[in-house]
Amino acid sequence: MTTKQHEMITALFQAVIDGDPDKSKELAGELLRLGAGPLEIITEGLTKGLTIVGEKFGAGEMFLPDLMLSAEAMKSGFKIVEPELKKSNVKREYLGTIVIGTVEGDIHDIGKKIVSSMLEVNDFCVYDLGTDVKTDLFIQKVAELKPNIVGLSALLTTSMIKQPEVIKALNAKGLRNTVKVLVGGSCVTSEWAHEIGADGYAPDAIAAAHTAKGLIG
Repeated sequence: MTTKQHEMITALFQAVIDGDPDKSKELAGELLRLGAGPLEIITEGLTKGLTIVGEKFGAGEMFLPDLMLSAEAMKSGFKIVEPELKKSNVKREYLGTIVIGTVEGDIHDIGKKIVSSMLEVNDFCVYDLGTDVKTDLFIQKVAELKPNIVGLSALLTTSMIKQPEVIKALNAKGLRNTVKVLVGGSCVTSEWAHEIGADGYAPDAIAAAHTAKGLIG
């Protein structure tokens, strides 16, 4: 890495911490033009920056709005680098694969997006199905993608009842033993997770990454 590339990687790292999507996008593009490797840009700049933000969030030194902005900054830069990563045929090493979505009847997206970003930073391949995801789609994607974990988010007491419905459907389709179930959301508790037969519970994005790592051993 040249001195100029190192300086710009450091600036990209800081842009993610500062939650500056435009700067992140600009620096990622300039680094590619200077010949920096796409994987290096991702690991040393984008994900490293968000990891620091996650640690500060966990320590109470940064707050949810900061985490949201930093996640957007990371994604902004990643969108520029991802096509070059695919062209280079250099593959990221993943710990595992996660299918995640907000369950049917619930359109809350922000928390789930932050969780997805933290999981990606922690070396998981994440398939985000979005919000208001029907049980059948969760089952379809588990069968198709064969993930290690399926993440079920619910922020409403009226929608959290869909979490056990997904678990029952996994059992009915003979898929339950192939995948771990991780649940979360503002209305969800560890007691609820135990009651419905989930394998793990996470109250926030930092805990989700930690718990996911534990679930895959």
